Amino acid sequence: MPIDIPTDLTPELVPLSWLIGEWEGRGRLGTGESDSEHFSQHVSFVSNGLPYLQYVAQSWLTDEDGQKLRPLSIELGFWALDRKLGDADGGPGLIPADIVPALRDADAVEELRNDTGGFDITATIVHPGGISELYYGTIKGPQIQLSTDAVMRGAGSKDYTAATRIFGLVNGDLFWRWDVAAEGNSLEAHASAILKKLTPAEPSE
Repeated sequence: MPIDIPTDLTPELVPLSWLIGEWEGRGRLGTGESDSEHFSQHVSFVSNGLPYLQYVAQSWLTDEDGQKLRPLSIELGFWALDRKLGDADGGPGLIPADIVPALRDADAVEELRNDTGGFDITATIVHPGGISELYYGTIKGPQIQLSTDAVMRGAGSKDYTAATRIFGLVNGDLFWRWDVAAEGNSLEAHASAILKKLTPAEPSE
C-alpha cells in the first residue's frame, strides 16, 4: 500500500507520515484468549502544521460480532520526533513558533537518525481518570516501539505505573499491542488490535 505524504507536511513529520489519517478496527482486551473481551476502536493522527501529530483514540466494548455495547475509553495525545527544542519552536504556553520550521528540510531531519537507522520519538498521552503518560521510543520505517518514561497519576487514580506499546504497518493495516504494569507488578498484556485505514470520502459532484 503506497504512503501518501502531504505536500505541506513539516519536514520532521515525514518519518511519522504513514500514521496520518483515520483508522478503524477491532481488538481484544488482555491476552486475547477465548474469554477476553472484544472492543472496537477509531484512531486519528492529524497534522496541523506544527512539528507534532495530534492523536485521538476512542474505543467501545463490543460483542464478538463487533456490535457496540457501550463506550470504553478515549485517549488524547501528541507524537513527535524527540529532539531538543530551540528558539524556533513554539511554547511554553502560547509563545508562537517561527514561521519557518526548526528543521527546514530533509537533510536536517536526516541528522536526527539514531544508531539503528531510525528516529527517536516521544508521545504524550492523556487518559480519563487523572492519568498522563510520557513515552519515549523509536520509529524505523513502519514500526514503532514505545516505553513510558513517566506516568503521572492523580490522588484518586487507579494503580498504573508503566506501559509499553508497539505499532506496525502490515499490508496496509495498523497492528498494535499495549502492555501495562500496575503497582508492584510486571508488564502484562493489556490490549491489542488491528485497524484499517479509512478512505476519505469522495467529493460529491
